[in-house]
Amino acid sequence: MNSIFHRVSIRKYQEKPVEEEKIELLLKAGMQAPSACNQQPWEFYVVTDKETIQKLSVSTPYAGAAKGAMLVMVPCVRKNGLMAPSLGEVDLAICTENILLEADELGLGAVMMAVAPDKERMDAVRKVCDIPSELDPFCLIPIGYPAEGHPQQDRYDTSRIHRI
Repeated sequence: MNSIFHRVSIRKYQEKPVEEEKIELLLKAGMQAPSACNQQPWEFYVVTDKETIQKLSVSTPYAGAAKGAMLVMVPCVRKNGLMAPSLGEVDLAICTENILLEADELGLGAVMMAVAPDKERMDAVRKVCDIPSELDPFCLIPIGYPAEGHPQQDRYDTSRIHRI
């Protein structure tokens, strides 16, 4: 559980490409996530093209940190053929957390930038990456070697625990 207590959101990155082996490990970690009815509704756009990353960084109001990333993953929810379609975004949230934890484990920094369920943001990302209508962009995950660091906050709060 070290990554759970070590991982922080990183928004500044070194100008150093992420190795293909690490990209594959990130994708494997994401796809290892549990999903409702084992539906595995995910598909991924792996963006390393600097021009496309630049376009993604201005595609939504809060995506600016993507600009300096060497890699942006765009996990998408497959809409067709799901046993539990209403849980697709929940599945992608779990998948995204796995990617964030694996990034930390690999010495990378990452941050999740929400896209879904905002239709305008989803359409903007869809346009940049040419994502077909049967997939919905879930979030942007800028990833790279950290150019910043800060300690993780202790978020444990006993006042939020209710025992019955």
